[in-house]
Amino acid sequence: MDKKALRKEFRVGLVLVDGFPLMAYASAIEPLRASNLLANEKLYDVRHLPVSGARSTSSSGAVIRADAFLGEHVDFDLVLVIAGSDVVDLHDRRLESWLRLLVSRGVLVGGVSGGPLVLARAGVMQGHRMTIHWDQVNVLKAEIHKVVLERSLYVRDRNRLTCGGGTAALDMMHTVITEHHGPVFAQRISDWFLHTDIRQGDDAQRSGLAERYNTHHQSLLKALEAMENHIADPLELNQVATLCGLSARQLNRVFKTHLHHSAVNFYSQMRLQKAQQLLKTTSLTVSEIATATGFANGAHFSKRFKVVTGLSPKHYRLEISSTSDTESIA
Repeated sequence: MDKKALRKEFRVGLVLVDGFPLMAYASAIEPLRASNLLANEKLYDVRHLPVSGARSTSSSGAVIRADAFLGEHVDFDLVLVIAGSDVVDLHDRRLESWLRLLVSRGVLVGGVSGGPLVLARAGVMQGHRMTIHWDQVNVLKAEIHKVVLERSLYVRDRNRLTCGGGTAALDMMHTVITEHHGPVFAQRISDWFLHTDIRQGDDAQRSGLAERYNTHHQSLLKALEAMENHIADPLELNQVATLCGLSARQLNRVFKTHLHHSAVNFYSQMRLQKAQQLLKTTSLTVSEIATATGFANGAHFSKRFKVVTGLSPKHYRLEISSTSDTESIA
């Protein structure tokens, strides 16, 4: 008889990559804990697996002790990799090999926040729809070109489950619990956390462009959306204008009127801001960041970056590593 048929509880493994976001972790595990509490029985058996060692440390310094280890079990029903921006520097062949083994055994495998990048590196997302935290989109695109990426809160595609992170994991786990125990019980769990407004998986990860840029000009919003979606592979001005139903001259006029910059200049600043963020939060090389933000090469990127900030990317990174002060490209 199948081992899984012998046990009633659904077995969940949480792979915690050092630097994992505590909000995403709590949003994933707490609905499972509450399910056990409200059902007055063990519906979910949750195990914590560090990538290495006997504990994992969150981005805020919280320590979670291991109660299982990579490769030790393959009879999980669900394994979720939870990671933050530090995952950019993680290249763990043992973890990737284990994920491939789990997939070959039919285990539901997922990632939360930066976790989907680990799955993509392991080669288990090919042919599957997926999402990732919006902050990691350009890193993923620059590193792994053939992915079916969606800007959603979470995506379930057969035996893959990916989530943008943060509180979106609450919505994702609501769906998981609904699948196992029905909508009435799942709603009890969501009500327990005062989570009464359940979002759908395909809801947007970020607030609307109108709110972020303080404009309701429809052509401008279309242009900004196109630019945000093409950081690593920037569009020509004429292409952006065509998408908005305007000429290049009209588009420039709209940008200068509402955002006080030409369209080309604003687009360049948008890409440089993303590069600045990657310099702060990752150890990607200058050439890799240049690729992720759509510059022809590292030299071209360095030149443009220095014109705007007064520092080369290398010196900028050295400066921010020695001070807590932050700068922004205005």
